[in-house]
Parts: sequence; C-alpha cells; structure tokens
Amino acid sequence: MAAASSSPPPPFLIYSPLNPRSPLLVIHRFRLLPNLPLRRRPRRLASLSVCAAKNGDNDDAAPPDRLLSAACYLYPFLDGVQYGRFVLTQFPVFQVALQPLVPAIRLFHSSPLTPFLLFLALYFVVVRNPSRFSRYVRFNTMQAIVLDVLLIFPDLLERSFSPSSGIGLDLLQVLDSTVFLFLLVSLVYGSTTCLLGQVPRLPIVAEAAERQVM
Repeated sequence: MAAASSSPPPPFLIYSPLNPRSPLLVIHRFRLLPNLPLRRRPRRLASLSVCAAKNGDNDDAAPPDRLLSAACYLYPFLDGVQYGRFVLTQFPVFQVALQPLVPAIRLFHSSPLTPFLLFLALYFVVVRNPSRFSRYVRFNTMQAIVLDVLLIFPDLLERSFSPSSGIGLDLLQVLDSTVFLFLLVSLVYGSTTCLLGQVPRLPIVAEAAERQVM
C-alpha cells in the first residue's frame, strides 16, 4: 500500500493541441494548470521579419551583390553630373573629390545612346531577372533607375525656362545645385550602405522601387 501511495497520481484530463475539443484546463497532480498552447513566435516579431524580407533587408548579402548594388548608384549620378556646374565652379573642392570619376563621366557621355542603353540593361537584365540576381541587387538597381527617371523634371524645367540673368538665373542655380547635391548624397549613402551589406532607402524613390521588385 505504501508503495502504491507514493507513486504520483495520473492526470485526470489529457490536453492535446491537435484536438479542438480538448479541455481548457489540465488537472495534473491535483493542481490546475493553464492550457498552454504550442510555442509560437510573437506576431510582432514575425511581422517585422516578413517586412524585412519584403523590403530586401539582408545583412548577409554576398560580396558580389554588395559591389554590384553599390556600382548601380553611379548611374543616376553620372547622368545628372551636369547639374553640378555651379557647385563645381564655386567650390573647387568638389572637383578634387570627383576627379577619380572623370574617366567614367567621359565614357558615360561619349555617346547620346549610352544612358539609354545602360537604362535598358539595368532594367531588363538585372531588375527583371530574379533567377540570376538576388532581390537585394534588384531593389538597389531599381532605386537607382527611379532616381535617374526623376531627373526628367529638372531637365524639363531647364528646357522650358532658360534665364540668362536676374532672379531667374539665381533660381536656376539653386535648382541645379540642389539636384546635384542630392545625387551626390544618394551616391555616397547608397554605395556605402550597400558595401556594408545593408539596404539603403532613399527618400521618394524607395517605395516606387519596392513596387517594381515585388
């Protein structure tokens, strides 16, 4: 009898997570234990992980992907380097900083077809080719393309209004200098972030790029 009384009593109710009609409480060893479901990842953390994967956030990007993504941000800068004529004239330090890019600038503008052909190559060969390029590369490439497309607007303004003096010329200088500095900051930020394996998100263009690489 003593041996029989020392053994722990069996549970009266057995909970099974696969049985939807299982009891809400399990009576085990004369104590009420809450019905604990299977361990799940917190919904908030799971949703954040999904968003990160959706946005192309990948700190483990391969070195070739990082290098290719960083190089793509040269495309809009080379296409819009002419907007820096006022900045380069007033601040020669920018000329010194951009000296290593002079051969690339000359090659890019050697033919009127070069920007268009490069656009086609980046869009159809890289962005629209998920079987060969990771989403990390395609997202950054699409950001560079969208940024280059936006250069249409300052170009239209310059063609429509080409003042030679007065306040019109001052406004033109401000516009061109703003566009050039934005392109320069985008180049430095985008390329540096890609080389570190992170995902740069440029203002205005990031959402548009996301929709293209869904």
